[in-house]
Amino acid sequence: MKRRTLLGAALAGAVATPALAAGTARAADPGPSVTRTGTTTLDSQAIFFVSYDGLVNNNSFQKNALLTYKGYQYAVWYTADRGAVVGRRVLGGSTWSTVKVGHSLRYNDSHNVISMGLSKTDGRLHLNMDSHSDGFTYVKSVAGLLDNPAGLSWTASRFGAPQSTLDGLALTSQFTYPQFVSTPDGKLQLSYRVAISGNGRNALAEYDGTRWTNLGEWSASTGTYTSEHGSSTARNMYLHGIDYDRNGRLHAFFTWREQNGAVMCNGGGITNHDTGYVYSDDRGRTWRNDAGTVVGTTGGSDKVSVTDAGLVVDPLNPDHSLMNQESQTTDSAGRPHAIISYVPGRFGQCTTNYVADRTANGRAFHVRKNASGAWQKTEIPIPLDSSQRTRLMLDKYDNAYAILPFGRIAGASKASGHTDWKLLFDGAGLNAFGEVLIDETRIAQDGVLSVMYQVKSSGTTPSALHVADFRLPA
Repeated sequence: MKRRTLLGAALAGAVATPALAAGTARAADPGPSVTRTGTTTLDSQAIFFVSYDGLVNNNSFQKNALLTYKGYQYAVWYTADRGAVVGRRVLGGSTWSTVKVGHSLRYNDSHNVISMGLSKTDGRLHLNMDSHSDGFTYVKSVAGLLDNPAGLSWTASRFGAPQSTLDGLALTSQFTYPQFVSTPDGKLQLSYRVAISGNGRNALAEYDGTRWTNLGEWSASTGTYTSEHGSSTARNMYLHGIDYDRNGRLHAFFTWREQNGAVMCNGGGITNHDTGYVYSDDRGRTWRNDAGTVVGTTGGSDKVSVTDAGLVVDPLNPDHSLMNQESQTTDSAGRPHAIISYVPGRFGQCTTNYVADRTANGRAFHVRKNASGAWQKTEIPIPLDSSQRTRLMLDKYDNAYAILPFGRIAGASKASGHTDWKLLFDGAGLNAFGEVLIDETRIAQDGVLSVMYQVKSSGTTPSALHVADFRLPA
């Protein structure tokens, strides 16, 4: 494949002006707002330990820890005694019913999250958990459980026994980052990484209501990347997400993580570089760059590679502690949006401690494709005050919301071209540890943003795990 070409010219500087991408929102459409309506408790004593600067019950790549379907909301977490739990409540209700699914967390590793998915073809709930470059545990419910929640009791008998395969499909012995995504035709896909950080590949499996099929790998770990400091010949692609829009297109933003630290200015940084973007119009079988050129085939010999042209939509070298696995979504027109974060150049051109430098000077940025088809980027003018990640969502009017560490919420209006970012909620009263999660599926169903967070603690002292609800513009 050809050497990549950076699409930096498509981004007119770090901060865009409203005139470049004024939205088409009607004058009557409201701007962003949040009204806190209540908080419920999932677990008063959930497991707590800090690993890789995060918590196992609140990690950005958890898709999904909260999920809403047919009038009920579902949540997953680990209890203080390490048990994997799935809970549900009537949408908007104050109490959660819980079921232990027969698995215990093996290690104090925050990567070993629980992710949920639903297969609409048969109404099953699926869980994948407890994996970091090794085996996984998989549990699925009986058919129809999500289709008839009021009529079927919420008991352990509704879930099958934990498995080390997907109903016999083994996938890989080095499995990490399970992310379920429901397809437009009712199937369920599982995105995951094969192998290890700095030398791994993304892959997909698919459930059709009868059986799982391994579709194969679609990103490559090979090829040479060269910075001004040195070169690397191995890497992995870290996804900011994998999401279908309402028209059936599958979107994926990503960063590259190089194996060789020689590409950095200082060994205390992190080798992540560049924000890239690909999409698929055939349910993840083939992948295209922004120009529409096929750059990879799932399960084929030609995979999406660091040397492919046209992948990068926001170029950045490895010297700014760019975070991996941040957040993405799509708007009502199917245009892709992402949150990325790093230490801007005005604070220096070489980070030497990525946790400390991101905490002191890190900023989040909103990267999106505007109505004219150009890529646009706006800095969110609120310090991160954390090394951790920010979540992104849009309301029904396409106003954007960034859910920052500690549960702070910022918003930007569609009418401004998403340039008027301001703080809407300062996190007061939450006492959240840092990274928080959101229910990506609920917003479209009743206009409520649910935020899952864990209360700050120390050492391995358990703490409360909550869901805070915020009403969005009606």
